[in-house]
Amino acid sequence: MPFFHTYDGTELTYHLQGEGEPLICVPGGPMRAAVYLGDLGGLSAHRQLVLLDLRGTGDSAVPDDPATYRCDRLVDDVEALRVHLGLERIDLLGHSASGNLVELYAARYPQRLRSLTLVTPGARAVGVEMTDQDRTDAFALRSGEPWYEAGVSALKEIQAGRGGSEQWAAVEPFGYGRWDAAARTHAAGKATQRNARAMAVHYQDGAFDTAATVAALHNLPVPVLVLAGEYDAAPTPDRAAELAALFPQAEFAVQRGAAQFPWLDDPGAFVRTVRAFLDPEVQSVQAGGIRLAYRVWGDPSAPPVVLAHGRGGDSRDWTELAQQLAADHRVYALDFRGHGLSDWTGRYSFELFRDDLHAFMEARNLAGATVVGHSMGGAAAYLLAEREPGLIGRLVVEEAPTLVPLDPPRQAAERPDEELDFDWPVVPSIDAQLNDPDPTGRERLGDITAPTLVIGGGPGSHLPQDQLARMAQQIPDCRFVTIDAGHLVHAARPAEFLAALRSFGMD
Repeated sequence: MPFFHTYDGTELTYHLQGEGEPLICVPGGPMRAAVYLGDLGGLSAHRQLVLLDLRGTGDSAVPDDPATYRCDRLVDDVEALRVHLGLERIDLLGHSASGNLVELYAARYPQRLRSLTLVTPGARAVGVEMTDQDRTDAFALRSGEPWYEAGVSALKEIQAGRGGSEQWAAVEPFGYGRWDAAARTHAAGKATQRNARAMAVHYQDGAFDTAATVAALHNLPVPVLVLAGEYDAAPTPDRAAELAALFPQAEFAVQRGAAQFPWLDDPGAFVRTVRAFLDPEVQSVQAGGIRLAYRVWGDPSAPPVVLAHGRGGDSRDWTELAQQLAADHRVYALDFRGHGLSDWTGRYSFELFRDDLHAFMEARNLAGATVVGHSMGGAAAYLLAEREPGLIGRLVVEEAPTLVPLDPPRQAAERPDEELDFDWPVVPSIDAQLNDPDPTGRERLGDITAPTLVIGGGPGSHLPQDQLARMAQQIPDCRFVTIDAGHLVHAARPAEFLAALRSFGMD
């Protein structure tokens, strides 16, 4: 088990999970051993997690001086770990109570940070306090749970200063999005994982200089993610938003259905959000209430192009084409909901993907951009062009379904056994629409005012090419081009696809 000696000689341990770029993870509690973090819902598949046991917890040694358990005194333990690992700058994650600790680290050592991830974080260090009313309001969100009444009664006893072990046990379910067997096991570990003596010192007077910390964080020159749980009481999403507002480069996200431990409540949602934040090639935007991840290439001042992928794909599908277009365009490729690193919402339709595209363009101020859509993304694009004339400057529709009922209808698909980069309900949802589409989509093609290029893949495509040709005839200012490449034209024949775009006026 790896260990190092910190500034006062205390031997501290840490645990490594996964491979790749290190992510230093500081546990909360306060003063709880890092084992409760697990592999953070599978995040270790994408980053090497460096899970620190704070002094006096887990496998780390008890210090000679108990006063060093105070939150501000722990900051230099984190710095000692950075030095031990030989890292010039670190990606740092703090959960719950350790939000305070990593906020203090950011204020003291901003030059040593590359990014800061705050997961359902404490914020006493910056003066954002959780109130009794916050907890009461958060608990009310769980009124349909069988343990709700007992939990609320216990909360009243705790708030009146009469809380014992029975009352604290009764409120435990509120810390989890689902009070199932996994949550019960996780909660049961708390008793042996926390250092009560250290907890009593952690928040002692002098731990926080709020004004100085806030002033320092106002100028923090690194990206910050504040991730709240929808059901969490400490912090509630509103309090977490207050914290996020302190940072100049903050991203704020609320994980639906989650409470204090979002990697347990929905591992996939947690990992997608954190992965998107930590990946320097990915950005995220809140658009229409959905977090949409996207990639961007090219000069910010160049004419914008938006690339919309097909079903089962994501923004990475466009990488080769985007790099070519970026020579003279600002290129945006988004992940639709249910795909890649965007939110997986469980409900999908062509209309919802159309709305994602619309909200993304509004959020990024991309009115007048050229939009290139493949397959499902092409359908979303032309539905948007019908509904919002003038929003799209030029429209390219590559191998998009024409929303003519499939004959014969598509049979129910079986989910593959392997892990998918998209949410499987996308498939049956879209198949149902292809079998019985809303005719409005094809009836309103004449409402499209943007100059349009429809690209068909020729006889190798599974789409009827005569239907694509008829689509092009119905759009007032449209040309139809065939590139004999099958359905994945931009991937199979990128040079010819790019030439078609250039001839369409994308110079």
